[in-house]
Amino acid sequence: MPEHIPAQLPHQPSGEDEFAGRVALVTGAGQGIGEAVVRALVARGATVAATDRAPEGLASLVESLAKEEPPGRAVAYPLDVTDSGAVDATVARVESELGPLDLLVNVAGILRTAPATALTDQDWADTFAVNTTGVFHTSRAAAARMTGRRKGCIVTVASNAAGIPRTGMAAYAASKAAAAMFTKCLGLEVARSGVRCNVVAPGSTDTPMQRGMWEGRPDAEQGVIEGDLASYRTGIPLGRIAQPADIADAVLFLASDRARHITMQDIYVDGGATLR
Repeated sequence: MPEHIPAQLPHQPSGEDEFAGRVALVTGAGQGIGEAVVRALVARGATVAATDRAPEGLASLVESLAKEEPPGRAVAYPLDVTDSGAVDATVARVESELGPLDLLVNVAGILRTAPATALTDQDWADTFAVNTTGVFHTSRAAAARMTGRRKGCIVTVASNAAGIPRTGMAAYAASKAAAAMFTKCLGLEVARSGVRCNVVAPGSTDTPMQRGMWEGRPDAEQGVIEGDLASYRTGIPLGRIAQPADIADAVLFLASDRARHITMQDIYVDGGATLR
């Protein structure tokens, strides 16, 4: 007989009240994956500070959630994540108005496509300003507060392009790879304070960003599923494009107590497209 029997782990709820009493901040919340994450968190009881630099999308999201039964609590905070001063002020305001921040989800991102030799300095700078520096700004502000309370969780939504070369996507892929590694390094530094940092890497997902690459190509979605030999791109083994909710489900798992012993991990949600 062993001399020590570990105490039974407490029950970890996974239903509608899973995030009850918790405050989350989600960037890029105005559409696509960010919007799906906000909706999923609110549906499970969280109070969400929804941020985006486009206030129209935020207003529409908050208004629609308020009309649901029961009404969900999401508050709009227009924010440009490239502005470090604005980020610090917004995080401070969220904590003052909604309560201590338990969860940060970095979703805000932009895409500039072009061959690497045709990328402009501005394309490169803009892409890194949002996709990488923006993650640094928000994560720094959130982690500084979470570590003092010895609890919290940060999830960065990167891309499977961070782990496999893509033609025409050098700036985007590099910026997402940098954001993913920053998040893991941060996770190592704050682990002893009880703060977890993880990455979700989506593949092709049915969002406005994705559809922006399909303009004028009625068969574009099927082409992504089947792959493209000319661009050295594999298809999607599961045979479907992801929905934003598929990515949100992975984010919520990593943010939940069910993942309390998971940190510095990178989960690819791409239907097997990167053959990992």
